[in-house]
Amino acid sequence: MEKRILELGEFGKNPQGGVSRVAFTDADKQGRDYIIQTMRKVGLIVRIDAAGNIIGSRAGKNNSKPIIAFGSHIDSVPMGGNYDGDVGVIGALECIDLLNEAGVITEHPLEVIVFTDEEGGLTGSKAINGTLQDRDMEVMSNSGKSIREGIIYLGGDPAKIKEAERKKGALKAFLELHIEQGAILHTKKIDIGVVEGIVGIEWWDVTFEGFANHAGTTPMNARKDALLTASRFVMKVNEIVRANPGNQVGTVGRIRAEPGAPNVIPGKVVASLEIRDMSREKILSIFKQIELAAKELAEETSVSISFSSLHSNIPAITDKRVQDIIASSAKTLGLSSQYMPSGAGHDSQDMAVVAPTGMIFVPSKDGISHAPAEFTSPQDMANGATVLFHTILAIDKAKW
Repeated sequence: MEKRILELGEFGKNPQGGVSRVAFTDADKQGRDYIIQTMRKVGLIVRIDAAGNIIGSRAGKNNSKPIIAFGSHIDSVPMGGNYDGDVGVIGALECIDLLNEAGVITEHPLEVIVFTDEEGGLTGSKAINGTLQDRDMEVMSNSGKSIREGIIYLGGDPAKIKEAERKKGALKAFLELHIEQGAILHTKKIDIGVVEGIVGIEWWDVTFEGFANHAGTTPMNARKDALLTASRFVMKVNEIVRANPGNQVGTVGRIRAEPGAPNVIPGKVVASLEIRDMSREKILSIFKQIELAAKELAEETSVSISFSSLHSNIPAITDKRVQDIIASSAKTLGLSSQYMPSGAGHDSQDMAVVAPTGMIFVPSKDGISHAPAEFTSPQDMANGATVLFHTILAIDKAKW
């Protein structure tokens, strides 16, 4: 499994030891070509759906039965690591290898899915659950292409996007193996995380409109400094999120000041706001508090503040039956496990809308992810893939 991880890591490899395999770039296309070739080598029938998702199919004994699907993504954030997403895709292919070696044909047909543009907003999985809209495809991605242009580049067809949608009942289950991206399993030395649910994520652009003026001739008490107001807003976000009980998190991760000159008072700032929690009601409650604080701040500073919703991922609870099968599989293999939430978003949260869904976490060394130092040991990857394999076989036999 490590061999394939390292081979995939050559596409978009950066000097820091990780990858910058951003969705819709040449590196993404090259990595996908490698996956398609590998899928064919292990006997899968490969197609690309209208959203650009790569789907490798393996026939079952009864192909009229619902499909058991499993997989993840291979696109990365800029300056990312070699394990986020990749472990789930390579682990899925390892399971196909094991089935081939054992000569096992499952009752249900199987699919390995490699989702399009997970990091940019779960594009591929949103298409599968039917929530990808035309306006979503007009968004500019980190590749410099719009989502629509990127899908076309990868071999999809945005004009037929509805053909990628799966109706409830088409899949018996969906499974995703993934690195934890946190330090709980690593710190506690636990082998397997059984994911109970995936947080909802809401993103906004926050625009601050002040007045650009000469930095040398405008007195301090006569300024409408948009960046100063934005800085105070960042502090307010931190205060409000921390003041509410619970495990929610809030982040301002991007600030762009205009005109961006050292000798000009910033007249406009656009900042990001992200809030995550297992409860969408909690997310929206905290946003209302932030919105109220922003209104008071705007009145105090004479800088207008407006919010524009960019992205919404609803929280998703994984299927209890699948959770328990994962936990039982780990126990049978002599592996320790823990039920836990996911603080990061995943394609699984979209898949949970259309099928019983489960996620298997394996440890991330020191909790590092989305960075070149991201690392999961070969043994931990093998543990996760083996649990995935046993879970697939158990679901294949399950009477539901």
